[in-house]
Amino acid sequence: MSRLLDPKILLTVKDLQLAAKTTIDGFMSGINKSTIKGEGLEFSQYRSYQPGDDLRQLDWKVYARSDRYYIRESEIETSIAVRFIIDASGSMNHTDNGYTKIAYAKYLAASLAWLAALQGDATGLYVLQEQKLLSLDAKRDYQHMNRFYHQLESIAASGRITQPAYYRNVFSSTSKKELIIFITDLYEQDAEIFNMLDSLAIMKHEVIVFHLAGNNELEFDYGTYAALEDLETGRLVSINAGRDAVAYKGELEKYLAAIKMKMLGRHFFYRLLNMRLPVEQALRDFLKQRSKLRS
Repeated sequence: MSRLLDPKILLTVKDLQLAAKTTIDGFMSGINKSTIKGEGLEFSQYRSYQPGDDLRQLDWKVYARSDRYYIRESEIETSIAVRFIIDASGSMNHTDNGYTKIAYAKYLAASLAWLAALQGDATGLYVLQEQKLLSLDAKRDYQHMNRFYHQLESIAASGRITQPAYYRNVFSSTSKKELIIFITDLYEQDAEIFNMLDSLAIMKHEVIVFHLAGNNELEFDYGTYAALEDLETGRLVSINAGRDAVAYKGELEKYLAAIKMKMLGRHFFYRLLNMRLPVEQALRDFLKQRSKLRS
């Protein structure tokens, strides 16, 4: 059983930083610490951990004795920039298990950002929504992380996704290779999401796409409901759970296979996340893809 708490429990925590810290503490106590390796840097001294310190310099033997994080300081520190892109369109208000996709997306981003800060990375936040783009450039300091979490907590999903005119210059503003994490349900009407992904592919960044799906979507489990509402257009779609389930699952399987091929063609890392499940797999994916930029 995962050491991480059930997301339904953590999503009741109003403070995203606290939820993120709780998640990462559980994750770090459960992973094989030998997989987190430094680069042969000379040890200098110990000091207490501060947000933004490099996770690879944590001394686990000292942690086991004191139950506190201590950093093994070295002469050289390196970091990368991690940009989080959040789809805040109306479809992210889809609810399953008592919470919405946008709530899960915020919790996932909060946890990943806490892990990135532990690694010493700069973090940025970009929220795509209708005719605007919330933009918080990537930085690495304690005050910036407070702003990051404040902006993350303030996100409310509505409307359609941002149009290219609002994000084109932002994502092409650096020539340095970065890690971009896109959290979305991939709901689109006119290929607007994949058009954005094409612009990211051109820039040759390392891209992770976390595709959020409710378990009720994956299992076609809508109880006695006779119709579903499109949360972006307001259109109602009639359903019959008993009659339509087999056909729906067949179409879903083909849709997901097509998505995987599209991501593979763009050289993106893709992960479908059932939002009833803990975020442990996403955290492992982050560490794996991040290592490509450090090798």
